[in-house]
Amino acid sequence: MIGRVAMVTGAGSGIGRAVALALAGAGYGVVLAGRRAEALAAVAAESGGAALPVTADVTDPDEVEALFGRAVARFGRLDVLFNNAGIFPRAAAIDAITLEDWRASLDVNLTGVFLCTRAAFRQMKAQDPRGGRIINNGSISAQVPRPHSAPYAATKHALTGLTKATALDGRPYDIACGQIDIGNAETEMTRGFAHAVRQADGSMKAEPVMDVRHVAEAVVYMAGLPLSANVPFLTIAATAMPFQGRG
Repeated sequence: MIGRVAMVTGAGSGIGRAVALALAGAGYGVVLAGRRAEALAAVAAESGGAALPVTADVTDPDEVEALFGRAVARFGRLDVLFNNAGIFPRAAAIDAITLEDWRASLDVNLTGVFLCTRAAFRQMKAQDPRGGRIINNGSISAQVPRPHSAPYAATKHALTGLTKATALDGRPYDIACGQIDIGNAETEMTRGFAHAVRQADGSMKAEPVMDVRHVAEAVVYMAGLPLSANVPFLTIAATAMPFQGRG
């Protein structure tokens, strides 16, 4: 028997994969959303049969609606949405950023989160028992940017505003919303950090990373709270990374 139901976007790799597997291990029915069918199928197989893989592009409103339709058709409701899908465009100084990279960042990191949040909000508001929880993957770039990352930093700062607005609008309907800001979890995207990454002074230095399972455990904790409690913002980062002193 499946109890609570969660959806993870960008579930085919990295943080999304780790969180999806942790939620499945905690007894959730899990909807795996992403653009790569093979990767989603592999995660579904690892989950032990508690997951539904659905190929979807979060920037496409029709595909998002179809994604949520399939989730509810399979599980009957949705208790948790982890908005994880995101991109980090090519590093460039602000005067060298292409409009294509800027728009792609907005489409995935912000509009995609909005479209999934809107669909989840509608479902959580209408279902019985009513309510649910939305958790946004913010990144510590929502607080302090890295050099040459204006599109990413701008979308993550904007996501903080969306998190707060969603939490406020969700109060009358038992819909909680929080954000996890992650620094240097070891994934495919951050593996190069152990060799060199650009610092605020322009130098290239290695940075420590942490096991992504710690992020997954934090998300499972946030997801498992009763709807009478919420973690509005949680920051988890590799202890020795340059975060507090960044810049």
